[in-house]
Amino acid sequence: MEAVKTPEVRELVRRYRDIKSLDYALSLLGWDMETYMPPGASRERGEVRGNLKTQMQRLYTHPEFISLVEGARPANDVERGIIRVLRRWIKFYTRLPREFIEEEERTTAEAFQVWRKAKARADFGVFRPVLERIVELERRKAEYLGYEDHPYDALLDIYEEGLTVKKCEEMFSVVPEISDLFRRVRERYPDRHPLEEEPYDEIFLRRLIEHVLTEMGFDFSRGRVDTSPHPFTVEMGLHDVRITVRFEGRDFRRALMAAVHEFGHATYEMNVSEDLWMTPVQTGVSLGVHESQSRFWENVVGRSRAFVGRFREEMTLALPFLRGHDAEDIYTYLTLVRPELLRVEADEVQYVLHVYLRYRLEKGLIEGSIGVDELPQIWNDTMEELIGIRPSNDSLGVLQDIHWAHASIGYFPTYAIGTMLTAQYYYRLGLRDAVGRADFSSIMATLGERIHRWGAVYPPRELVVRATGEEFNPRHFLRYLEEKYLS
Repeated sequence: MEAVKTPEVRELVRRYRDIKSLDYALSLLGWDMETYMPPGASRERGEVRGNLKTQMQRLYTHPEFISLVEGARPANDVERGIIRVLRRWIKFYTRLPREFIEEEERTTAEAFQVWRKAKARADFGVFRPVLERIVELERRKAEYLGYEDHPYDALLDIYEEGLTVKKCEEMFSVVPEISDLFRRVRERYPDRHPLEEEPYDEIFLRRLIEHVLTEMGFDFSRGRVDTSPHPFTVEMGLHDVRITVRFEGRDFRRALMAAVHEFGHATYEMNVSEDLWMTPVQTGVSLGVHESQSRFWENVVGRSRAFVGRFREEMTLALPFLRGHDAEDIYTYLTLVRPELLRVEADEVQYVLHVYLRYRLEKGLIEGSIGVDELPQIWNDTMEELIGIRPSNDSLGVLQDIHWAHASIGYFPTYAIGTMLTAQYYYRLGLRDAVGRADFSSIMATLGERIHRWGAVYPPRELVVRATGEEFNPRHFLRYLEEKYLS
């Protein structure tokens, strides 16, 4: 904690350790809930998590703690970052009633299990009642937190500091160009690839994933890989970061690329400076910046010819059926561009279109222009409009994502921010050559120095400017797609 020198800020960090300890426990309980927890424990787990969150609320809203924050005079960037982050959390917890937080935790613990059941049955009607409660909760949350222009702004800001509907509209202004580019690129790829049908041995694919992650820089002494219905990363602390993947028995790129994606999230948390340990800024600054790390490793690095060349021998050992496919064919398989129903399986060309669909629906839900009962129909119609295909059931459509079961409304636009930022890093951080050499250590060193080590010291917008020398610019992403897929 050498970066924290001011006595008042040092006292704040000392008190914050109680909050961080509760957050650590909540993260571990959340990881267990999605991996190994018995389904029957959901109600009890919801009660426990709700209680722990109210304890965090009491610590954040204690008069002495608030007084220390308001009276602090930070002397450097780290201290200013600490005060900024604490003020955001104090605002969050002082404006949300304790009863609301407990109700939200109980509802989402129940909703997760209901969502799993509804998804397995491909029946939105099973999930609809609890989703209606969640949407009502999030509308109330927006009113509690406050906003200037649109209630959705209050929820967007939770996940991406400073994000608003206005900024989202600016970002998504390139959607027509992406949609046109997608139509042109898809004609260059086959509708199906034979490797999609090849069954694999889960044990061998798991070993391949562990090898790839190790070579790329994952520290297994501080992390682990497990399985879950929806791949995710959770950070307990600097020295305990866990990722999950999903094995489906065939089409190995899904599990492999999901693992590389989550690796990007995990290494961001692992590479935060030790000087920030157990402080409010010892974490990634926002979900958009976080997603930029995972999408960079998955798409820019993982879906590259250099990646295939680097791991082709190991891939063939784990997946013997690859012996009949040359490196270019495997690269084609990894970069297939064609209409996809599932966001998590969508190629990097159409991915932003999937996010835009969810943004439109969430904005409508929160402002009241769309009802929960209308979601399946509007989802299917909009998917056909944007992507050119229509889901055959709810599991492939409106039920495919877990986020609404977690009450994470406002989260989805951060995926578009992260996806577009990858190209800004590629060009502005001089990573093109390192990607072309599969030089993972150089890539990690650059991202670590420019982004990871700073944690949440700077707001996301300022961090992007400091790292790349310019504001967020979606035009880089269009250039990247054209060069990679049309050249």
